[in-house]
Amino acid sequence: MSGTETRERPAAATLSREQLDAVIFDLDGVVTRTASIHFAAWKRTFDGWLRRRAEERGEDFRPFTEEDYRRFVDGKPRYDGVASFLASRGIALPWGDPDDPPDKVTVAGLGNRKNVYFQDELKEKGPEVFATSVRLIRALRARGFKIGLVSSSKNAMSVIRAAGIADCFDAKVDGIDVETIHLPGKPAPDVYLMAAEALGAEPARAVVVEDARAGVEAGRRGGFGLVIGVARDGDPEELRQAGADLVVADLGELASEGELLPPLAAMASLPSALDQLEGIVALLRTRRPVFLLDYDGTLTPIVRHPREALLPESTRKVIRRLAARTTVAVVSGRDLADIRAMVDIDDIHYAASHGFDIAGPRGEFAFQKGREFLPALARAAKELTARLAGLPGVWVERKTFAVAVHFREAAADAAGKVEPAVEEVRAGFGGLRMSGGKKVFELRPDMDWDKGRAVAWLLARLGLDRPDVLPVYLGDDLTDEDAFLELQASGLGIVVSDGDRLTAARYRLDDTGQVREFLERLAGYLEK
Repeated sequence: MSGTETRERPAAATLSREQLDAVIFDLDGVVTRTASIHFAAWKRTFDGWLRRRAEERGEDFRPFTEEDYRRFVDGKPRYDGVASFLASRGIALPWGDPDDPPDKVTVAGLGNRKNVYFQDELKEKGPEVFATSVRLIRALRARGFKIGLVSSSKNAMSVIRAAGIADCFDAKVDGIDVETIHLPGKPAPDVYLMAAEALGAEPARAVVVEDARAGVEAGRRGGFGLVIGVARDGDPEELRQAGADLVVADLGELASEGELLPPLAAMASLPSALDQLEGIVALLRTRRPVFLLDYDGTLTPIVRHPREALLPESTRKVIRRLAARTTVAVVSGRDLADIRAMVDIDDIHYAASHGFDIAGPRGEFAFQKGREFLPALARAAKELTARLAGLPGVWVERKTFAVAVHFREAAADAAGKVEPAVEEVRAGFGGLRMSGGKKVFELRPDMDWDKGRAVAWLLARLGLDRPDVLPVYLGDDLTDEDAFLELQASGLGIVVSDGDRLTAARYRLDDTGQVREFLERLAGYLEK
């Protein structure tokens, strides 16, 4: 079937795990946007050499342009791009050798010079990552799909490492592979077929995701079960004519069409945020950070009694350093007055009581959710205090928007006695829901509100729910999962734990000491 024929969209467009085993993504334009970095490196390469050549010959200097990049260089192997552009200017140079130094005037030498400049630009600016694409990839992995990456660039690994997404891919085929085994470029399907083989997937049970006509044609020629075109800036009809079964403007559309589950992963399998700091800093070069910090178990270790969870002065100092450069909020299950006193920093925001009580710095604004539930909470606290009075080490904490029953100091079998009592009291009072945490059960208003919704409200209130803002949320408990899920597509979730459970976070830190080190290193970056 030719690429110009009209095709009925197959049922596999829903990304059914029954019909498909693997999804293979093109890199630039689909997962990351590095075209501006490539252009800057090419321009620096060609303009420097062309200027010197023009001066030596007494000729006018004609700079390398974006049109030159699109017509002669973009999408081609590096040396082919050099030769193509030089030919457009009527310039012939010896081809040279791949080992030529960057200052040698050969096609290979200029290409190697471009690569040096590209690495410089990559370190300076970092790649732009499409958050919706990464979210889709993680969702697919959570559902058992194998994920592949294809790129004509020899720098593909550098790009995904700098972006902090190297852990997303089970196999890759890049420009190094193309050169080493002499694979033909797109629209030949060889790079995609090689990726499918590396994933152990038959092409008919694999998906190709591409933003270029040649890549879509490659997927079609390779007999892949589904070809998805991503038309961010281009013409969607061109991709359809090339053979795409489905064309979207952004892969966030596909996530909803495929009815994908939120991506979850075992905490122990997550990469360390400290190890991935280079990629995180790369994101901060193009996006303003907002730090959202849980308190107990994140900024301070879990202790036997909440009143003993004192914030180390070194941690307080680094929070102040961050607050001097950007927005910081502490998001806690504690009451507002309590968490303010424990943190003792005026110039930050507080989302207390799991987000039911939010306040700005120095009383700039205040917001409360669920005040109509306060009478039921008061009665529940009174009844629980009476019921649990005979259990040593168990105590009831009345918060403004919650009732917490702590049993950290109780006998090992206390949970089996506390949980039924809390559930019975909950059932006796309409409008309350029960949640659990580390050695604690809580009753809270039964409404669609949690730390995730509170964080979304706060970001919107501050005008920070924008693509150029990167919310960074650190938390350790189950109640923080709502925030991780809320920010999955737009921010970074970092879970603080050395244990293991399923989480929607993207990175992990083992303990509060690593949290402090992580924040200190980011504060140092922001202060440069």
